[in-house]
Amino acid sequence: MSRPIALQLYSLREAAAKNFEAVVRQVAAMGYDGAEPAGFPGTTAQAAGKLFKELGLQVPAAHIFPPPTGAKSAEVADTLAAIGCRRIVTGFGRDNFKTLDETRRSCDIFNQAYAEAKARGLRLAIHNHWWEYQLVEGQYPYQIMLKELDPGIELEIDTYWVKTGGVDPVAAIREAGPRATLLHIKDGPATTTEPMVAVGDGVMDFPAILQAADHTEWLIVELDRCATDMAEAVAKSLRYLRQIA
Repeated sequence: MSRPIALQLYSLREAAAKNFEAVVRQVAAMGYDGAEPAGFPGTTAQAAGKLFKELGLQVPAAHIFPPPTGAKSAEVADTLAAIGCRRIVTGFGRDNFKTLDETRRSCDIFNQAYAEAKARGLRLAIHNHWWEYQLVEGQYPYQIMLKELDPGIELEIDTYWVKTGGVDPVAAIREAGPRATLLHIKDGPATTTEPMVAVGDGVMDFPAILQAADHTEWLIVELDRCATDMAEAVAKSLRYLRQIA
């Protein structure tokens, strides 16, 4: 059964900064089922929500960094209500995982953010980079997280960064189990510095990855930077995923 596919709008951030509405309309015209925002440049959450609804774009999640707690939690709840979304995606930078103690402290903050989100009827997922999948003091931070995080916290597994960190994405997805409700899909040479390419044109084995993703609700394309035209790359990525998803 095919899964819906969204685009992380950060991929088109340069164009969106000039005309957010035009970019979202372009994404819908490409045939994406949803959009995952990471802010609303030049507009508001309320206006974006109306646009998403008009175009029939679902919003599976919204990126909110750092993890929202306290007054920020209430503000985020209002933002998500405006765009018709119930799931926060959050995370931390590399310094928050540089030691195992830092990783555990990060988990405490994630758990607090989750508790506040849950109390507001919201879901919370964590997005990874490569640093959670590199050894620290002989252990992987992501494995510490699987133990320390509240069982209700989901994962938006960025499969490309998992591979870049040195872990097999298929194994990581299976290890995450029911937590892996979202997958970030990007492709390229799997390095931290080189440009990415359209999904299907790099080193990632997406047929195997998708076969392992039993619990995944959404596939979300995200290209941080690209060796070719970004709009063409995200359109090509969707066409490829439609063939295999």
